[in-house]
Amino acid sequence: MGEGGINSPLFETKRAEGIVLYRLFAASIFVGICLIWVYRVSHIPKAGEDGRFGWMGLLAAELWFGFYWLLTQVSRWNRVYRHTFKDRLSQRYEEELPGVDIFVCTADPTIEPPIMVINTVLSVMAYDYPPEKLSVYLSDDGGSELTCYALLKAAEFAKHWIPYCKKYNVEPRSPAAYFASQASDNAGDLTLIKRLYKDMENKIESAVKLGSISEEVRSKHKCFSQWNAYLSPRDHDTILQIVIDGRDPNARDVEGCGLPTLVYLAREKRPQHHHNFKAGSMNALIRVSSNISNGKVILNVDCDMYSNNSTAIRDALCFLMDEEKGHEIAFVQFPQNFENVTKNDLYSSSLRVISEVEFHGLDGYGGPLYVGSGCVHRRDTLCGRKFSKGCKSEMKWENRKGEETSIPKLEESSKRLASCTFEVNTQWGKEMGLKYGCPVEDVITGLSIQCRGWKSVYCNPTRKAFLGVAPTTLPQTLVQHKRWSEGDFQILVSKYSPALYGHGKISLGLQLGYCCYCLWAPNCLATLFYTILPSLYLLKGISVFPQITSPWFIPFAYVIIAKYTWSFGEFMWSGGTMLGWWNDQRIWLYKRTSSYLFAFIDTILHYLGYSDSGFVITAKVADEDVSQRYEKEIMEFGASSPMFVILATVALLNLYCLAGFLKEAIARNGTVGVYETMALQILLCGVLIVINLPLYEALCLRKDNGKMPSSVVFKSMAFVALSCVCSKLLN
Repeated sequence: MGEGGINSPLFETKRAEGIVLYRLFAASIFVGICLIWVYRVSHIPKAGEDGRFGWMGLLAAELWFGFYWLLTQVSRWNRVYRHTFKDRLSQRYEEELPGVDIFVCTADPTIEPPIMVINTVLSVMAYDYPPEKLSVYLSDDGGSELTCYALLKAAEFAKHWIPYCKKYNVEPRSPAAYFASQASDNAGDLTLIKRLYKDMENKIESAVKLGSISEEVRSKHKCFSQWNAYLSPRDHDTILQIVIDGRDPNARDVEGCGLPTLVYLAREKRPQHHHNFKAGSMNALIRVSSNISNGKVILNVDCDMYSNNSTAIRDALCFLMDEEKGHEIAFVQFPQNFENVTKNDLYSSSLRVISEVEFHGLDGYGGPLYVGSGCVHRRDTLCGRKFSKGCKSEMKWENRKGEETSIPKLEESSKRLASCTFEVNTQWGKEMGLKYGCPVEDVITGLSIQCRGWKSVYCNPTRKAFLGVAPTTLPQTLVQHKRWSEGDFQILVSKYSPALYGHGKISLGLQLGYCCYCLWAPNCLATLFYTILPSLYLLKGISVFPQITSPWFIPFAYVIIAKYTWSFGEFMWSGGTMLGWWNDQRIWLYKRTSSYLFAFIDTILHYLGYSDSGFVITAKVADEDVSQRYEKEIMEFGASSPMFVILATVALLNLYCLAGFLKEAIARNGTVGVYETMALQILLCGVLIVINLPLYEALCLRKDNGKMPSSVVFKSMAFVALSCVCSKLLN
């Protein structure tokens, strides 16, 4: 399949099969949605009649759900799939492959352990790529000498690890992941490399436990003298060390082959200067790397997202170096996949449908979003270059910048580029580099690049390019989604709104695709209304849906059955399980009623000047008992969070309403008649109860540390009582 002449493309694009049939199916669902709208409008209770307020609210909620469903169809109507020809790339350009600078970002050695960080660094250092054209930069925003020490140890181990990977074609090339994955038939070499790794790991872990670097180690490495003026993670000079100089002919592995350049950077920080979180870190890396290696291609990965595919860079270059279409492509986005997801994806962390369906759909409209990790960029597009049809940037290899400059001079000149005052009165964070002022700086940066005329592509190889660490507790999951949805909603209401900023610059399909994610947060309002009001009316015996015998029951039944049948099939096609789909529905509900609600409120407060957005790092480590419960797929509620108060209140309210309704129906001996008139409300309330079974268990039955805190139980019960009192005012 990879055979071809000199003019053969380096990648091919195929349209998804069955698109026409799906469009017809989606059209039938939309007809059902329109009939539901007609029913709501034509059956509004008159003023003074029971249920009028709830009816109007349900009409608004159903209008929103219908509108948002239409938005989600954009990413399903034009799906494309890419296939690369890496053999053709090697045949034509092996000697001319461009320099690649790889950025690994970490911020806190406590929640992002140094041993995890250097496993990611080692995995990208061992790429199947000419080492003299590869440079790896570790940005340590925590300014930790422990992380620097770990990197020094990793540099020594790399001299053995990289040739071992090439000799045995190792996958994955993260040592920890490789040793844990499978047995090997190269017993002798495997034993040696394991012993070397274990020795490195013990030294790093010992230093971490001690909390500092010993004087003996400090005396051996001059780089630690840079911490003499160190005051705190938020107050220190630029710390920069070229750990391995790829230009040095003496920088060799144990087989005598060259090594990639390896650089440690902790940019300058001062309390009086905003450091702009990850975006500021990335921009400092762009400038520093331009002075040291100046690779034309930049790959950035999170510190927990190790390389699982040693040829991923070559996949990306097949797009960027394609003779016909490569000059249009600014970045290649790989999916975010995770190694620690449970069999049934307890917290729906795999983002399965987004990765396997939706991003392929966005690719059909000019490219996916930039999601902050696992993305390969052209350097010049990150630096603000606009697309021009007549101008093609040269991607081929050139000698390194600073080839004749000594390491001390190179380090000193690079430090200035990472100072906290360098960006003052410049376009950095505005028109150059990653943009500032938003919790999801990656999405807004990708949008601005596409609005300058560039396209992006989505590369989803069979062997996943990167594997990371997913949240292992429900609080972590909800906080992560709160940050994502808040940042996306801020984009929507800012000057960079895809609907306005992207008008005439990107395709309508891509505009709507962005809006689908930017509108995550407002979903909370309709969802909360739909999970509370019908149940309260059920308790009062007021019907807000058509009877089973009514013809209007048919569109409701069809939309429910068709939508969720397709959702189930789509999830299973994406590699999920039946229980995984059910877990996905639960997390969908929890996100919409907690994470998205707080994101919506915080965004409104932010624009009213009452709060500032911050960047929350998701913890990459967990206690042993938490990990054990996670592996057993037992949900973790062991934290007192206002999000849990909302979830518990909604769950208990639905349980109380259904129990009260059934008690009243049985007492009146009218169960059958009531069922006919209230079937959809009973179904809705019942599904909400069943989906919340793990929450009820955490509230009442569990004795472990993962149970719901008593403070949450009491608060939620108080809110349920208040809701029931207030419901008496409903009419």
